[in-house]
Amino acid sequence: MSTENEGTAVPPAPSAPPVPVDAPAASTPQASEAGAPTTPIPPVPPHASGGAQGPELVHAGPAPAYASAEGGAQQGASGAPQHPGPGPEGAWPPPQSPGTPLYADGGAGGAGGAWGSGYQQPAPKPKNGRGGLVAAVLVAALVAGGLGGGLGYTLAKDNDNGSSTTLSASDSGGSVKRDAGTVAGVAQKALPSTVTIEAESTSGEGGTGTGFVFDTQGHIVTNNHVVADAVDGGKLSATFPNGKKYDAEVVGHAQGYDVAVIKLKNAPSDLKPLTLGNSDQVAVGDSTIAIGAPFGLSNTVTTGIISAKDRPVASSDGSGSNASYMSALQTDASINPGNSGGPLLDAQGNVIGINSAIQSTSGGGLGGTSQSGSIGLGFAIPINQAKYVAQQLIQTGKPVYAKIGASVSLEDSTGGAKITTEGAGGSDPVEAGGPAAKAGLKPGDVITKLDDHVIDSGPTLIGEIWTHKPGDKVKITYERGGKTQTVDLTLGARTGDS
Repeated sequence: MSTENEGTAVPPAPSAPPVPVDAPAASTPQASEAGAPTTPIPPVPPHASGGAQGPELVHAGPAPAYASAEGGAQQGASGAPQHPGPGPEGAWPPPQSPGTPLYADGGAGGAGGAWGSGYQQPAPKPKNGRGGLVAAVLVAALVAGGLGGGLGYTLAKDNDNGSSTTLSASDSGGSVKRDAGTVAGVAQKALPSTVTIEAESTSGEGGTGTGFVFDTQGHIVTNNHVVADAVDGGKLSATFPNGKKYDAEVVGHAQGYDVAVIKLKNAPSDLKPLTLGNSDQVAVGDSTIAIGAPFGLSNTVTTGIISAKDRPVASSDGSGSNASYMSALQTDASINPGNSGGPLLDAQGNVIGINSAIQSTSGGGLGGTSQSGSIGLGFAIPINQAKYVAQQLIQTGKPVYAKIGASVSLEDSTGGAKITTEGAGGSDPVEAGGPAAKAGLKPGDVITKLDDHVIDSGPTLIGEIWTHKPGDKVKITYERGGKTQTVDLTLGARTGDS
């Protein structure tokens, strides 16, 4: 998940994945410390099922934030949502709060601006520092090695009575065969279809991220925050492992989903799209392979497993205005700044997610920057959701979000997602004639389940809603006046990020 973006954190989602109501909830240990540039993963509000809680949520301000599956944000001339300060309960996107995982490609707090690997050259090391000490140790080791070799040769020569036997090593270690199911086999097949993306704004700021080939027409899927700086007149390029570099343009981007599609200019005719898997069928313990450019080190392959599913994650680029929500796949494959937008593969080489964010504990020390690295908690957007978003962006250039037509609070003190008493900008909290209104939902109702998924906060509800498509029918469980009720609801649609 996340990079070193600092600033006002978005209202976070809890760290514990929703579980069926009749299943015991597992306790999630805290994985981060306060003060980290990549803010700790959002804590968990009291669980709807009465299970264990995760880390405590921390908010940037006293006023409760507002989240809605359909709420829009005010935009400035650049098209990006503007938030001059803590917004009212109905503001969207909500202000960032401490405890929010940031994007996995670096951010404003890092050396590369909004990226995991910027263009800034590292400062030269002192001549008499650690480097000199290492050199001295190496020289001493070489001298000792030479001395030992000389003594060994002398002793052997003195003891040689002509009867010594010389053993020769085998001329060949055998043929090397990398089966398709091995990590090496998967990497060999997938690497040619991944790219390192360089994005630069009109002011010259930028850095690197990752993407992968989506189709033969030259469309590349990546994260929104990887290409955000290049949207309004910036520069964008994609480089393949064979060194071939292509200029590119943004086809469409979805800030809420954190998904973007770019297209190569003069794309080659031999593009091989990666095979897309089924993220709904992924199980905890499945092997994973991540490909990306951590800290600018292109074409890096790391491995791990799926360590959790349906992890509610609210992430931000650190600006306080670009909040993304997902019900993420969690993996312990090493993901670092620069991995953003890269594919998370299964053992057969199918894409099951888009690496988007990490949880981190430290404010820096890696490579002389303020960026911190992987602690084994990475988060990926499930590919089933990302595929739908990418197809919408290619077709229309704009994202389409599912919605329930109600404003929900991001307070962390409730046992679910509470419908607020006031909507964004003074609008009605329950949209007249919308899905929630038709289902009979009212302000003050607390939504505790969506289908079989436990809802313990507003961000969790948003992340779950956005795993669906407009028109999908879902079952909403809510509490009103101490009584639990269940209704069927057909999700509506909202187009665009505004």
